[in-house]
Amino acid sequence: MNTWKTKIAALALAVSASVAAHAQEVTLRLHQFLPPQGNVPAKALVPWAKRIEEQSKGRIKIQIYSSMQLGGTPAQLYDQARDGVVDMAWTLPGYTPGRFPKSEVFELPFMASLSAEKTSRALWDYVQKNAMDEYKEVQVLAVHTHGPGLFHTKAPVIGLESLRGMKIRGGTRIVNNMLSKLGATPVGIPVSGVTEALSKGVLDGTTIPWEVVPAFKVQELARNHTTFAGDRALYVTTFVLAMNKSAYNKLPTDLKKVIDDNSGQEFSVLLARTSDDGDILGRDLTAKLGNKITVLEPAEVQRWRRTAGAVESDWVKEMQSKGIDGAKLLSEAKALVAQYDK
Repeated sequence: MNTWKTKIAALALAVSASVAAHAQEVTLRLHQFLPPQGNVPAKALVPWAKRIEEQSKGRIKIQIYSSMQLGGTPAQLYDQARDGVVDMAWTLPGYTPGRFPKSEVFELPFMASLSAEKTSRALWDYVQKNAMDEYKEVQVLAVHTHGPGLFHTKAPVIGLESLRGMKIRGGTRIVNNMLSKLGATPVGIPVSGVTEALSKGVLDGTTIPWEVVPAFKVQELARNHTTFAGDRALYVTTFVLAMNKSAYNKLPTDLKKVIDDNSGQEFSVLLARTSDDGDILGRDLTAKLGNKITVLEPAEVQRWRRTAGAVESDWVKEMQSKGIDGAKLLSEAKALVAQYDK
């Protein structure tokens, strides 16, 4: 009898534990650097968090902290997710120079498609095949790019010569190298510092995509905007939405599935599509102000491409010094971009 009682008690305990695990509620903190009204945070990350809450029947709640509310700098976001200071972080790998060298290939001048969506499909495939070792310390939920980067300057940039000597903000070391090759003076500051730097004269201009312009009122501080003819972007930067591995592994199986179902290439593309949509809105807003938008003609663009091509050579040589076949990775990245750009 005692044996049966013991078995029944053990069974009841197991059932109780199973029910408790199934009913487990989890609150995850997502930290990011843009203001809450920023395009991707407001129109992609917030709906994504709500979707996860709904699909988990309220058992997963994602609290989004914007503008570095939880402390630190944008360059520290990846490590905050890795170390468990936060549960998730949306950031640029390029904020930590040299740490994600394989992923940087997509930031090379005139590499990316004019569509963030198409480029991000290529980036996802590329990272899965070639660069997951760079993200092994976290659970990767998405990797994507923004749309074409361009110049927003106080004085017009109508050709290569007019850029020379200008103090221009670049977001990553690849972009800063490109600016140097083009004759500008690169100033490496996070995008959150652009408004103040422009207003105080620290910058003569900045490189950002159209989507970011409204959030930082760049259209009011830099009234000239220069973009490029052709089918390739001057540059893009890459993003990662990273989750702390322990926070992910602690989730019950059914909640892991909710996260998995809302991660991966299609979620990466959703983030990128939000950037594409934001680019249209940002450009339209700027045009309505009467700002000057210059589109450099194909012959002039070729001059820029030849000059900026040294950045590509620099990257390949640096990869070789690290024992990485940079030429092969470059070729694969270009082929994937072309594949999805058809």
